[in-house]
Amino acid sequence: MERFSLNTAKSFLGKNVNLHLKDGSVIVNVCFSEILRDDFGRETFVKCVLYKKEKEFKIPLKNIAWAEILNLSLILSGDGN
Repeated sequence: MERFSLNTAKSFLGKNVNLHLKDGSVIVNVCFSEILRDDFGRETFVKCVLYKKEKEFKIPLKNIAWAEILNLSLILSGDGN
């Protein structure tokens, strides 16, 4: 499997994903809002927003293993089926 790169992160901007981290944890249903670099350009961060929340947080790109895109139309359909 390819490593999670800057180009991969850019392709997920504005989309809701389940974020799988290298330590095995999963952050469920976040939206990638922005790609940031630190002042010295050594580390890249992804700014995320939790679904239906206004809290933002940053996570280092090197800590992300992969992201699974979500289809919110299926989650929010309300059919009950």
